[in-house]
Amino acid sequence: MPKVDICFSPELLPLYDLRGKVAVIVDILRASSTIVTALGEGVTHVFPVASLDECTAYGQEHGCMTAAEREGLPAPGFDLGNSPFGFLDAARPVRGRALTISTTNGTAALRRSLAAEAVVVGSFLNLEAVAAFARQQQRDVLVVCAGWKGQFCLEDTVFGGALAERLAPDFDVRSSDATLAGLHLWQQGKKDLSAYLLQSAHVRRLNSLEASKDFEFCLRVDAYANVLPVWQEDRLVAQG
Repeated sequence: MPKVDICFSPELLPLYDLRGKVAVIVDILRASSTIVTALGEGVTHVFPVASLDECTAYGQEHGCMTAAEREGLPAPGFDLGNSPFGFLDAARPVRGRALTISTTNGTAALRRSLAAEAVVVGSFLNLEAVAAFARQQQRDVLVVCAGWKGQFCLEDTVFGGALAERLAPDFDVRSSDATLAGLHLWQQGKKDLSAYLLQSAHVRRLNSLEASKDFEFCLRVDAYANVLPVWQEDRLVAQG
């Protein structure tokens, strides 16, 4: 029976063997939620990159939109920041265009996970799509939490627990203490996820930047239930 494990921070990735596994990259607030929204709204593909210089270079090379964030704020000189609402603005059509994005935590976590057999992007917005892919693959799953500058983030781990709950009983979700912790956190908070996660330091940090509408949007479970960003060659595309 395949297993579900949770890596609380990209800094812990050297402790895991990614070979043969499905890596689910999670940055609920907000990179993974933004990428899911972008592809769900018709962006053709996404180049996630670690640095701002790379983001600029990819934008010039591929003629695509650029999105960048540092310290929770839009980085100057780019088309967009790291808010899902950037892809929901009727005044800025995104359908049929490509995107390159760099964020403080999420895109770096993805780039560090490419040794996995399959790399997908997960969020509450596409929880069912991630679960369906894992069931189809029947491989061990490692949820890679982007965290905040290498530190633990409550909301990313709660997502890991939500995914584990959906994958049980077809997956072993009891052999890892990290997964057990995620399950307990999810079961404690799922009845009122918004109120529960308001305790999170990252949520409070985000709300202090007047991004509370992003927080509420990113907790909409299965709003994009059929959208699964999958790593192919050098980019993320929506699984067809």
